[in-house]
Amino acid sequence: MAISFFFFLSLLFIPFSSSSSDRPENFIIHVSKSHKPSLFSSHHHWYSSIIHSLPPSPHPTKLLYTYERAINGFSARLTATQAEKLRELPGILSVIPDQVRQIHTTRTPQFLGLSDGVGLWQNSYYGDGVIIGVLDTGIWPERPSFKDSGLSPVPDSWKGICETGPDFPASACSRKIIGARAFYKGYESYLEGPMDETKESKSPRDTEGHGTHTASTAAGSVVSNASLFEFAYGEARGMATKARIAAYKICWSLGCFDSDLLAAMDQAIADGVNVISLSVGATGYAPQYDHDSIAIGAFGAAQHGIVVSCSAGNSGPGPYTAVNIAPWILTVGASTIDREFPADAILGDGRIFGGVSLYSGDPLVDIKLPLVYAGDSGNRYCYMGSLSPSKVQGKIVFCDRGGNARVEKGFAVKLAGGLGMILANTAESGEELIADAHLIPATTVGEKAGNEIRQYIKISQFPTATIVFHGTVIGPSPPAPKVAAFSSRGPNHLTPEILKPDVIAPGVNILAGWTGFIGPSQLNIDTRRVNFNIISGTSMSCPHVSGLAALLIKAYPNWSPAAIKSALMTTAYSLDNSGNTIKDLATGVQSSPFVYGAGHVDPNIALMPGLVYDIDDGDYVAFLCSIGYDSKRIAIFVREPTGPDVCEGKLATPGNLNYPSFSVVFDSNDHVVKYKRTVKNVGPSVDAVYEAKVNAPPGVEISVSPSKLEFSAENQTLSYEITFASDGLALFAVALEAFGSIEWSDGVHLVRSPIAVRWLQGLKDSI
Repeated sequence: MAISFFFFLSLLFIPFSSSSSDRPENFIIHVSKSHKPSLFSSHHHWYSSIIHSLPPSPHPTKLLYTYERAINGFSARLTATQAEKLRELPGILSVIPDQVRQIHTTRTPQFLGLSDGVGLWQNSYYGDGVIIGVLDTGIWPERPSFKDSGLSPVPDSWKGICETGPDFPASACSRKIIGARAFYKGYESYLEGPMDETKESKSPRDTEGHGTHTASTAAGSVVSNASLFEFAYGEARGMATKARIAAYKICWSLGCFDSDLLAAMDQAIADGVNVISLSVGATGYAPQYDHDSIAIGAFGAAQHGIVVSCSAGNSGPGPYTAVNIAPWILTVGASTIDREFPADAILGDGRIFGGVSLYSGDPLVDIKLPLVYAGDSGNRYCYMGSLSPSKVQGKIVFCDRGGNARVEKGFAVKLAGGLGMILANTAESGEELIADAHLIPATTVGEKAGNEIRQYIKISQFPTATIVFHGTVIGPSPPAPKVAAFSSRGPNHLTPEILKPDVIAPGVNILAGWTGFIGPSQLNIDTRRVNFNIISGTSMSCPHVSGLAALLIKAYPNWSPAAIKSALMTTAYSLDNSGNTIKDLATGVQSSPFVYGAGHVDPNIALMPGLVYDIDDGDYVAFLCSIGYDSKRIAIFVREPTGPDVCEGKLATPGNLNYPSFSVVFDSNDHVVKYKRTVKNVGPSVDAVYEAKVNAPPGVEISVSPSKLEFSAENQTLSYEITFASDGLALFAVALEAFGSIEWSDGVHLVRSPIAVRWLQGLKDSI
């Protein structure tokens, strides 16, 4: 250790000149905890010494955060030259540039089957005392969703604080919001100065709305007569109404910086949260696990027994778009519920096209109005100031989706003198209908309807239309759930043997609490203020599952995060309420496990899963070894240098991780794939006997050995091997992917795991 210390001191005397073009940026530095020289009283002291020992720079070198639990290390503002020098020092495991992430932006309890006095709510006492750490844009504490009446005292396990500020008094915290903090050092370092506090609050107060919405979805209290402009009127409540909320503000107007995110994760672990809910993720494809701060921090949280629930992203419907796909993360896609906000576009020729809207102002006049296409009136996307008043005044304007905010398009129409708007999806969004609180009479229609309306305008001599609004409609038609077109999906582009996303949950047109700082459209032009808002995104589906995880933790406090995930996955369903396979709004046809994972969460069934697939930290290390990580890359996760023997127990294939789902890849060398699994009996019967039923994908033969599991003790574990054999002759008749399932049943419980199979193109071409 002394050698390391004197090596650092020697750097103080190395002459160095920095180029003025060597601009500083934020870096996250992963450090071996055991390398700290004994001369330093703390790791913070040691890290400060490291920073001061680096070659000088005309730009200030600044230590931002010290991390102890989610990761070991620190974040700092450095030049690229300093960062490169830092990589050479003993004990430095990795130096990664700070990245900015983006947020992934009530009827749902009933749709999920949750009701008072029975099932998961009753058996978990509504999650009383479980602490959900919501890492987001902060919280608006005065909203009725955060009242604490009827709650027991703050749990003794809570170690956090309520960070106060000029707009966030100590009274903002309560027995519901038991803690609140803000993390902005990375953000302000990026800005190279303080944030503009006239536009966003430096305190935990939410000026964006997103954090208030996600927190109230996960653990909001019961609120009667909730609605947005009378839409979705009824009782609003979070998934775990008696769980406690710890709000960690990590997201700002420019996004969510990894350095701030990791500081919040680190603090949440120290504070004693049970669940971390994170509706934030990378843009583009998911980064490698050891370059993904969310994945690394989640690994540390899982080591502390914390369930980390993350949104899959809003980059659908393209394949390989899911993010937050590390196997120790619970990855959640978005789906619809059985509630609609219909608003019909009625054309002059009598045709009616169904759409959706949350417009609440005065209706249009009773007669049909002239209808024009925005593409013929200045700009098809209805950008602000782009429309010609002489062409749209007094008319309904048909605008194409994309390019700018949907509500802003309507405002652009209004400014140009238009009276209404029909907004049409393009191919990217297909038939997915997102309701918006428009500022003028407006409705959104799907791509197919949009194409017909556009054609009507083109061929009609005097095209006209009107819009009729129908409020809130609940019922079995159209069938639900459907997967949202925006919901990011697989296959998993990092590790194709791990199926992602894990599950889907309600994420389209969700009512929940809202900030008092901005209006429901989140635009500066919107002066309306509301207690609740209806928005969509995997950001909304994630906190649903975070709340359900809290309920299961209350019911089974000794279960691991992997067991909680397993219970939610193996009890999920893949059929909608009409009995057909869940459809994809992007295509209008049947969806697949690459889109919905194990299926839609089913909370009450998850309470009694029968069997669970458990995974511990060592299993995850063996998984990392199986995908080719060496000891240096693994050290970032285990936070200490590791030798070659760290991979002695490596899995034969990543698919051998004890995951509750199966993803199989056949290539030209592998026509047979074998995976092993171990299940634990958590059902009420110690001598339960489970038998396997296989629904094999087309072109695949599957065998299970043994096909019967006979348990004889409480929490006993038994293993089986499943073999997938590609039927080469059948490949001509099938696509490059196929799907099935394996179901274990004891006559009471049904433990279902989806099977997704892919054939690489080279194999199919060779047959």
